[in-house]
Amino acid sequence: MINKLYPKNPILLVDDETMALSSYELSLHTCGINNVISCKDSRHAMSILERQDIDLVVLDLMMPHVTGQDLLGSIRDLFPHIPVIIASGKDDVDVAIECMKVGAVDYLNKPINCDELIERVKRAVENKEFATEGNDELSLSSLMHEQQDGYNSEIFKDIITRNGQMLGLFKYVEAVAKYDKPVLITGETGVGKELFAQAIHRASGRTGEFVAVNAAGLEDNMFADTLFGHCKGAFTGAISDRRGVIEKAQNGTLFLDEIGDLSLASQVKILRLLQEYEFSPLGSDENKKSNARIVLATHRNLHDLQVSNKFRKDLYYRIATHHIHIPALRERSEDIILLMDYFLDKIINSMNKEVDGYHCDLLPMLKKYHFPGNVRELEAMMYDAISNTESRLLQPNVFQNHIKRNLSKERSLQVTGQFERGDEIRSCSFTSNIFEDDIATVLSKLNKLPNQKEMMKALTQEALNRTNNNQRAAAKILGISPQALNARLKGSN
Repeated sequence: MINKLYPKNPILLVDDETMALSSYELSLHTCGINNVISCKDSRHAMSILERQDIDLVVLDLMMPHVTGQDLLGSIRDLFPHIPVIIASGKDDVDVAIECMKVGAVDYLNKPINCDELIERVKRAVENKEFATEGNDELSLSSLMHEQQDGYNSEIFKDIITRNGQMLGLFKYVEAVAKYDKPVLITGETGVGKELFAQAIHRASGRTGEFVAVNAAGLEDNMFADTLFGHCKGAFTGAISDRRGVIEKAQNGTLFLDEIGDLSLASQVKILRLLQEYEFSPLGSDENKKSNARIVLATHRNLHDLQVSNKFRKDLYYRIATHHIHIPALRERSEDIILLMDYFLDKIINSMNKEVDGYHCDLLPMLKKYHFPGNVRELEAMMYDAISNTESRLLQPNVFQNHIKRNLSKERSLQVTGQFERGDEIRSCSFTSNIFEDDIATVLSKLNKLPNQKEMMKALTQEALNRTNNNQRAAAKILGISPQALNARLKGSN
């Protein structure tokens, strides 16, 4: 019986020590990684890479003839898609770090622990398979060609996804786009609500323009002027007639974003437009007809706003005939690699930078992150990382800095228990899973774990430190009542 080879393409081990090579190969074989090639003479490594496809190179730094550092440079130039793990002695750490900047995905300190070798190799191979799968599926034309399962891919050309729920929304969009009723799009900030509105416009076949207006921050008169336009002399400064966006969108689509931020007075104006399909420019008694398709969007919870009498129920029922809710990025983590590849191509072309891919730790790290800013946040992270990289591979550090800043902000919000959006202040609690990685990291560095009493005392003191000894705020952080905190403090004295 012939065992199946794993991975699909071999792992190349390059080291001038025969015993080390034998040990590495045996360790990998025992855990099922049996497709391995050993190379004792570094001068032959490049010819092996030229003859066959290789999934991963494990490269010793200090070798005669051709050093690992020189080999890494050649591999990065000629085979940038192949990940390289550097093996370095204690005296080579600075050189190993330089190699990481050049493009190595990881490094191991010699003498190498076999369990650590297995773990790092598995991780690098799995990430390469994951990245390759993403590249295959997102070579954008092939991805969109593949997605032609019951809908027109050209309509959704700007939306990068392979998530089943998202693909289901594509079919729903095509089904409702041909009708004239309003469409309500909901979802968190940054999920792509306007992209879906544009897709609805394309699917509708309308010949007019797609006109977008962000309603957030527009007071009543400004909103009415923006929407309906005005006549000359309607108010001070109205020196000529001006068409509103509803007139510009004739025979097309009007997209009103952030309608959850509108005042009740402005909501009445939209309700009349939807009921009567007519409007009057400011300063005019003439009613004009509109045939624009209206698509509306918000990141706010309209049900909660209705309960607090901040959103009209009659308007909600009028606009929610067709409702599209876009899932958050953390609910479709399979899209992260597709979006990263898309943004990578887009950004390096605009910046004229040379970046080949990602460090092996980056994708798993991002899949654990909750992305409060969704796709827009990921794009901003990619811009920042590519702008600051000096390596051919994107390193995790810039992304980690962004995540730490965001978590710090969320922690401070948790202390106050409130945050503000527009004119609304509501209580906010963040689930513990946001901080699980930080807690695990701290605990892993302790030689001795504290007992429960010691842990509770330390947590209590930290909560008091963060709130300047405000016991009510500290109790909120700890998830207990102020009375329980007071009893705990008395018991510790």
